Amino acid sequence: MKHVLIIGFVWPEPKSSAAGSRMLQLINTFQLQNYHITFSSPSSKSNQASDLKSLDIEEQVIALNDSSFDDFITKLQPDIVIFDRFMMEEQFGWRVTACCPNALKILDTEDLHALRKGRQQAYKDQVEFNDTYLFNDVAKREIASIYRCDISLMISEVEIELLTQKFNVPSNLLLYVPFMLDGSLEAHQNKLPAFNERQHIVTIGNFLHEPNYQSVLYLKQTLWPLIKAQLPNAELHIYGAYASQKVTQLHQPKDRFFIKGFAEDVNAVMQQAKICIAPLVFGAGLKGKLVDAMANGTPCAMSSIAAEGMFGAMIPNGFIEDDPDIFVENIVDLYQNEAYWNEKQQLGYQVLNLRFNKLYFQQQFIDRIKAVTSTLAAHRLYNFTGSMLQHHSMQSTKFMSRWIEEKNKHISNI
Repeated sequence: MKHVLIIGFVWPEPKSSAAGSRMLQLINTFQLQNYHITFSSPSSKSNQASDLKSLDIEEQVIALNDSSFDDFITKLQPDIVIFDRFMMEEQFGWRVTACCPNALKILDTEDLHALRKGRQQAYKDQVEFNDTYLFNDVAKREIASIYRCDISLMISEVEIELLTQKFNVPSNLLLYVPFMLDGSLEAHQNKLPAFNERQHIVTIGNFLHEPNYQSVLYLKQTLWPLIKAQLPNAELHIYGAYASQKVTQLHQPKDRFFIKGFAEDVNAVMQQAKICIAPLVFGAGLKGKLVDAMANGTPCAMSSIAAEGMFGAMIPNGFIEDDPDIFVENIVDLYQNEAYWNEKQQLGYQVLNLRFNKLYFQQQFIDRIKAVTSTLAAHRLYNFTGSMLQHHSMQSTKFMSRWIEEKNKHISNI
């Protein structure tokens, strides 16, 4: 039986974040191929973490900067190692290479961190995002990790294009694997609450994720005052895990602005709402809240950042707008116009069924693994930049110089 080791940045929390749901989708793909799976992480496990043992997955706590990991992975000898985000590849990739040189190394980027960080800084500086912000230090680290791995999983076609066009990353190192979903069946759709059975506007997102917090601030300061003036009976319900004091203090019932906290059942929350609002001002990747909304027949009001990579050439299940005044006009129309609302609901079902077909992307993933594994030596030979980045000389002169400097300081002080 083949063995997969996953090195997680955190333990999967599917109820708290889209990243947690995506990790379980990858795990499911390997289990369907009869892989044995070990999930490891140096992080602490929260109460929201998925019970992996119930899924017949081994769990292993690992330590940063500790050779105990070398002993662990040498004994395990996995066929495949998946790094959950580039930070885990930085920490453990070189140890994997040393102890298991023939293991296929896969980086699951989750989203392109460099893009998100660059957009965040441009937003903070109140300037338009450009290449100066994109070519940041995080990009240097993240793309180095992509080169050091055999395959990097990309959740967004937009981010693949950015890597290949802006950074000249070879396309054979990248694989498009978005959300892998079961789709929406008509029988399920017919059971969902209709337009007249729903009320209010909802948004949801893990508050440890800065784009979610900033979108709530944008709602509070800019959009909601305009929306509530035109929809006097509507309320805004804001859900999300890890709501800190700076989040809860935004709770203002008199303004119909409610911080609801953790959503135990996201489906129930979405089914009660008339609209899912997602006015993200920066971010990257795909937005799990939009998938949850579509699955529960809830049309979406989105910024271009929120919608990025979600719809491809398909028509969105709502509207995409960045101008606040036009955004408000559109959301009022969507909230009040039943025919328009029903049309957008149906478009959401189509997106789920055609854009994120589980069986198709699972097969694409497994086929690429088999292809690269069968030609691994050649694949690595022609990834010369990746080999160069793993060569000891890339860092040895730096650390030797520092060691000599410190040694000389010690001698001079004697």
